[in-house]
Amino acid sequence: MKSAFGLKQMIRTVVALGAVFAALAATLVPAYAAAARIKDIVDIEGVRENQLVGYGLVVGLNGSGDSLNNAPFTRQSLQAMLERMGVNTSGETVRTTNVAAVMVTANLPAFSTQGSRIDVSVSALGDASSLQGGTLLVTPLLGADGEVYAIAQGPVSINGFSTGGDAASIVSGVPTTGRISSGALIEREIDFQLGAQRSLRLALRNPDLTTARRVALGVNDFIGAVAAVPEDPATVRLTLPMNFNGNIVDLLTDIEQLVIQTDQAAKIVIDENSGIIVMGRDVRVSTVAIAQSNLTVTITENPEVSQPLPFSDGETTVVPRTDVEVARADSNLAIVPESITIQELVDGLNALGISPRDLISILQAVKSAGALQAEIEVL
Repeated sequence: MKSAFGLKQMIRTVVALGAVFAALAATLVPAYAAAARIKDIVDIEGVRENQLVGYGLVVGLNGSGDSLNNAPFTRQSLQAMLERMGVNTSGETVRTTNVAAVMVTANLPAFSTQGSRIDVSVSALGDASSLQGGTLLVTPLLGADGEVYAIAQGPVSINGFSTGGDAASIVSGVPTTGRISSGALIEREIDFQLGAQRSLRLALRNPDLTTARRVALGVNDFIGAVAAVPEDPATVRLTLPMNFNGNIVDLLTDIEQLVIQTDQAAKIVIDENSGIIVMGRDVRVSTVAIAQSNLTVTITENPEVSQPLPFSDGETTVVPRTDVEVARADSNLAIVPESITIQELVDGLNALGISPRDLISILQAVKSAGALQAEIEVL
């Protein structure tokens, strides 16, 4: 009997624990819905791209290049290039339309090695109508310090086209911009020894005090030592522990997969030009009464034909007749109750039956009334 009673108690305990774990799982799933890995929410100090820019010439255009009379920089660049090739054109009139001056831009990835290749973008600088079929000549790409980090050259690929005849033409896309895949060869490396660092900073892409502290706590719990310290809403200082078996690269590899519950201040983003409204999940509104007056103006054109009298010298004319009607639909006060979730807030605002552009004005007015607990950012 004691054995049977103990078995029953064990079954009840297991069932109870299962129910508890099920309840915990149900509460934890929504919480992790907004979680993200550390590598997706931070930038690592020193691990970044660098912008490069250069000026060059695209040749081989089928009459769609710069007009040398309207683009003196193209003419000067062409003459300088020919002189370097041993061709003297000083004092001569050059009338070619197969050359275009361009700006070449590229991003130098972090830790790029000498001899590797990167993509470049080419954009016309003068009045060229298309870069289709052109080839970029050797163009040095400079960094912000004025040093040459890459050399670009190659055929230009464009996404659009431009064609037409004497009376009509058609343009698709932007034929004056193009791209050269793997078109630049890296000549200089940026010296940064990441593995030799003992301390560096993690920069949050969306600064927030709560998220910064959660990142630090998550790293410290995983390492088992105080390796991360939040310095401000956008920065977490990461220091290599004394007893860690590896360098800073090993530490970053270990922690970048940690899942952190991110947080963000309540915000409403409004684009007045397009009427787009984006609300964060933490936006709250207190109970507020809203009334809106809809004004409708209708303009109708009914032109009439005026005939002259018989045997007169008058002419038949069309007399314009315009009818203007103004209708005002006054609405009563509508109550938007205090909301707990973003869905309740949206349902309450949708119940008013207003357009997005009217909703922008209402949200701004509710904010002015102190009933909206969120920041409004107008683009």
